[in-house]
This record gives sequence, structure tokens and C-alpha cells, in this order.
Amino acid sequence: QVQLVESGGGLDQPGGSLRLSCVASGFAFSSYRMSWYRQSPGKERELVAVINYRGINTNYADSVKGRFTISRDNGKNTVFLQMNSLTLEDTAVYFCNARIGGIDYWGQGTQVTVSS
Repeated sequence: QVQLVESGGGLDQPGGSLRLSCVASGFAFSSYRMSWYRQSPGKERELVAVINYRGINTNYADSVKGRFTISRDNGKNTVFLQMNSLTLEDTAVYFCNARIGGIDYWGQGTQVTVSS
């Protein structure tokens, strides 16, 4: 079955950096676009970044453009989210997503807290 396991979240100060990882299994990872979403308390889940199956094309939410970088290692079935220049507004649970056959699959999420 499809499994997505995120890691790398934690507590950091404004201006800091964190790198999230998502290890995928149960599907042909290198054939699918992968995404990172985030959800803050009381807010809807929002798309943060998308990377195509080859890792060549990426897209970002305006709020993270220039600060976050999505990448992938198809040999390791892993997608990454490098987050730099963190702000208080980046505090959220971050989720890895794969859409396969029209079905959205999610990891359990990893908490990122930015606090001074």
C-alpha cells in the first residue's frame, strides 16, 4: 500500500532553516508528481510546493517563493523541502502528498514551529 512518511520538523527561530524529508513506498515514486502542503490551526490545508516526476519543474506558493526549495531523489524514493528564512507564519503541520489514480495520499505530517 501507499505510504508516505515525513520527518525533519521541529522548533526553530525566525530566520532559521529546516529540511523536511518524505520517504515514499508502495508505488512507482519516480512516475508521480509530489507535493508538500501545510496546515495551521484554524486554517485550511494549503499547497506549499510541487515537483514533477523528473524533478525538473517546480512550483511554489507565493508565501514561500524564494525561501523554500522542493527537490527529490528518485533513487531513494524521497522528496525534500528545504525551508530557509523561516517566519512565524511558517508554523504548521507539513504534509507530503501524492496523487495516484485521482486519489490523494497523505503522510502523517511533521510539525514545524517557528518561535522566538
